[in-house]
Amino acid sequence: MHQRAVLAGGCFWGMQDLIRKLPGVVSTRVGYTGGDIPNATYRNHGTHAEGIEIVFDTAETSYRRILEYFFQIHDPTTRNRQGNDIGTSYRSAIYYTSDEQRKVAEETIADVNASDLWPGKVVTEVTPVGDFWEAEPEHQDYLEHYPSGYTCHFPRPNWVLPRREAGDAPVK
Repeated sequence: MHQRAVLAGGCFWGMQDLIRKLPGVVSTRVGYTGGDIPNATYRNHGTHAEGIEIVFDTAETSYRRILEYFFQIHDPTTRNRQGNDIGTSYRSAIYYTSDEQRKVAEETIADVNASDLWPGKVVTEVTPVGDFWEAEPEHQDYLEHYPSGYTCHFPRPNWVLPRREAGDAPVK
């Protein structure tokens, strides 16, 4: 079965380049979400964040696993900033598509905060998914076309949550 996830964590180029490579990810596309402008574009996206839409196979990966990686490849403790990118377009956000996704997001954030592995507390917004306006073609798969292009995303080896089984208490 396929499920949809919508995340924002800074410039969408780096997010897409890393997340697409996860086992179980079927497709990704970048766009604008969580804001106020219909038909958002790169030049006119109002209060939207640069986001990524992920379709994944639940037989191969879980929403939790995607969120764990999301928290490893961007800094969820900086408000409206990733690397050199500053502003609400670069905020950290999880746009859930179901109550189950909301619960998993809240549990994962609680685990990240409890782990003390990150440099501060998570400021990631958790809100219901809304419109997702697909970004222009030149932004899709950007780092595949321009491998030396800008990115501020990378897996941080020390930001890996300890594994827990379903039903276990949050990490302490």
